[in-house]
Formats: sequence, C-alpha cells, structure tokens
Amino acid sequence: MFYPNGKKYIKNYINYKNRGMNLESLINDANDYYLEMNKAVIYKKPTPIGLVDVDYKKGEIKKAFFKEKSTFDYNGIYKGKYIDFEAKESKSKTSFPLSNIHEHQIKHLRRILDHGAISFLIVNINDAYYLLKGEDLLFFIETNERKSIPISFFEKNAKKINLKIRPILDYLDAVDEVYFKERGIENGKS
Repeated sequence: MFYPNGKKYIKNYINYKNRGMNLESLINDANDYYLEMNKAVIYKKPTPIGLVDVDYKKGEIKKAFFKEKSTFDYNGIYKGKYIDFEAKESKSKTSFPLSNIHEHQIKHLRRILDHGAISFLIVNINDAYYLLKGEDLLFFIETNERKSIPISFFEKNAKKINLKIRPILDYLDAVDEVYFKERGIENGKS
C-alpha cells in the first residue's frame, strides 16, 4: 500500500507478549504477591560482592568483584518447607543447555535435597514456563550424555506453569501440584 505522496506504507507490528517482563521479573512479582497475601516468604538471593572502589558522595560502586559462587537464585519458606530454586531462560527453541547450570549449583542441589528441601528449576523455553523438580534434573544428568535437555523431556517430566492475571507466573500452584497434592499433603501437613 502507498501513501498519496508515493511512499510505501509499512505497518509496524508490536509484540506485547509477557508485557516486557523477563522470567526474573515475573518471579519477583509473584514473590511480592505471595508475601503480600502471606502465602509464602521467598526472596531473590543477592550475589555476595566485594567492593574495591566506591564513590560514597554519588552512592556509586565503581569497581567490585564476586566474593563467592552463588548457589540458586531464590530461597524461602512455603507451607513449613524450605524452598530453593533457580530461574533459567533458554534461547533455543528445542532444548535447554546444561551449560546454563554450573557444577557448584548441582552440588548445592544434591546437598539441599538430602535435607528434604523443595528444590527445582523454573525454565522458560520456547515461550513456555516449566517447573522441573531437582530430582528429575539430577536423574537426567546422571542417565544421559547429552549436553542439553530436549523440550520433550520438559513436556513429559516437568509441570507446565500457566500464566494468570495476578501473579502472572503463579509458580506456587505448580509447587502445590508437584510437591504437595501428589503426596496427599494439604497446607504442608499430611
């Protein structure tokens, strides 16, 4: 189509998908909602940094370094259980690269599972959100030589998290279904 001046009309399409929110901001929004509703107390863990050069007058960090390797992104308490999880996004449409999970994180996962924690990954892959139990992640790593988890593994073994109005990513619904309902536990008590 052309304008009266002969210039071509180009229609710009705007993609409003996820309203500009990435996975971390969706989880942070959900955590704020859970805290407000007194449903759970879950926080994003800050990565410990060491300050080298700070401009205190401007309130600016000029130089810093990571003090130690971080474990998982989020932790807290839900229905009387310690909860600890990692949020990951995959650019691949067909798989999730295992290189996105570091060896120290796998070691951390094993340790907290040994103590009865609820631990999982929330993965955004191919515009879908999945909750993958820590036990299932370890099973995949131990029984496969692949360098990535195919989307078919998520579709078969993970719980898909449906988007809602508030919070948009209500991942605790998936936690309830995977960790509490399958064990016949209501409100954290059997």
